[in-house]
Amino acid sequence: MKARLEERILARNLRKEGFSFSEILEKIPNLSKGTLNVWLKDIELTKKQKERLLMKIQVGACRGRVIGAFANRRKRIEITKYIINVARNEANDKITDTLFLMGAMLYWAEGDKTQERVGFTNSDPIMIQFMMKWFREICKVQETRFRIALSIMTLHDKNESEIFWSHLTRVPLSRFNKTRIKPTLLKGKRNPSYQGTCRIVISDKSLFRKILGWRLGILEKLKMNAPVAQRIEQVNSNH
Repeated sequence: MKARLEERILARNLRKEGFSFSEILEKIPNLSKGTLNVWLKDIELTKKQKERLLMKIQVGACRGRVIGAFANRRKRIEITKYIINVARNEANDKITDTLFLMGAMLYWAEGDKTQERVGFTNSDPIMIQFMMKWFREICKVQETRFRIALSIMTLHDKNESEIFWSHLTRVPLSRFNKTRIKPTLLKGKRNPSYQGTCRIVISDKSLFRKILGWRLGILEKLKMNAPVAQRIEQVNSNH
């Protein structure tokens, strides 16, 4: 009983000095938070003490966010390495597939290679059609993941261009981004069949990493993998 009384006196004295519940429980580990609440409910902290406790809470929350951010970053790096390594091994088996190889090379030349996003831009309808086939059959992209973004000039008919590319890509107009219209000094089309530039957009980080791994696997097969390996290390360190 005496020990309990001494604990109560110590707890109240610590609280009056501005200690938080968690700090008091660290010094008196056998107490429950409920008991502590009963013992200290009548003690009013000063404004300065309240400010100290608030600052401590904020610092603790900030530390938690930093730790969480580092943990998430490590997890992203591990996932990235795994996807790239699996895709690199896949490339060894797929390299004899003409569609796979041509699409990988075209993406390497014209596709997005930064920001971990998949995008391919071109004005050649046949090339766009080919890449849509590659994305569908090789990359297994679900139809709902496709987005199309057009860039045309003021001399183009916006509706005509959108319908043209929608028919060619088989992507409905409801999944088209806002068409970008650029000014021009030209009075008419130099190429009557030109319908502007089409951009295929797929928001899929895993696919971006897979394509990167495929490229690495292809170059390993050709014994030219060093530059790509360096690039992968850069991606891992940035993400």
